[in-house]
Amino acid sequence: MSFWEKLLSAMTDSAGNALGSVIDAIRTVFEGDPETRRKVAFSVAIIALSAKMAKADGVVTENEVDAFREIFEFPPDQGKNVARLYNLARQDVAGFETYAERLSTLCVTCSKNCPVLEDVLDGLFHIAKADGLIHEMELAFLERIAEIFKMSRERFEQIMARHVSVHGRDPYKVLGVSPADDFSTIRRRYRGLVREHHPDRLFSSGLPQEFQVIANERMAALNAAYAEIEKERRAA
Repeated sequence: MSFWEKLLSAMTDSAGNALGSVIDAIRTVFEGDPETRRKVAFSVAIIALSAKMAKADGVVTENEVDAFREIFEFPPDQGKNVARLYNLARQDVAGFETYAERLSTLCVTCSKNCPVLEDVLDGLFHIAKADGLIHEMELAFLERIAEIFKMSRERFEQIMARHVSVHGRDPYKVLGVSPADDFSTIRRRYRGLVREHHPDRLFSSGLPQEFQVIANERMAALNAAYAEIEKERRAA
């Protein structure tokens, strides 16, 4: 029996009691196996926040559901189980802060600007923009999630720059540097971000393998931003 099946077998069918039944199930079904319990709790919290993110503007579109499937890979035979959790969580936006708070305690670094939680926020941005734009209610949702995750405003804007830009992606904002910085400073910053956000490091810190797509997408954004700045500086 997969951990999804174990989890769901311990839950009630009541959407109104979804949060309580999920938490109780994680606590009891995986008692004695803290590592699996942490990874299952992480996965469930990501599913819940993704569902609530899609519902934040009052409408769940097919594009947003598809975007969730893009960033959260799972075995084909577990599709129904994951869908059941997703549907329970998306009943309304109420309660999303509780999921976010529980998720924030699972980052083993226990520090501000946790890279694992940044990948979660990246995934939520990916879903929010799936219907072509990020609505005001969705942005407010994302800002509140970042606050709960103890992210600085500067780091939140850096993450947002990878997803939202009127005039195209700003490579300097993506790396969190200034056009006034010399190239050696930018290179050090880039290399630090690569070390911090390398998928292998994130997975060893607790990020489920199912979240590999968004981790790789972030690395691609960092690499592209650095390459663009490097080309610009060489041409100058």
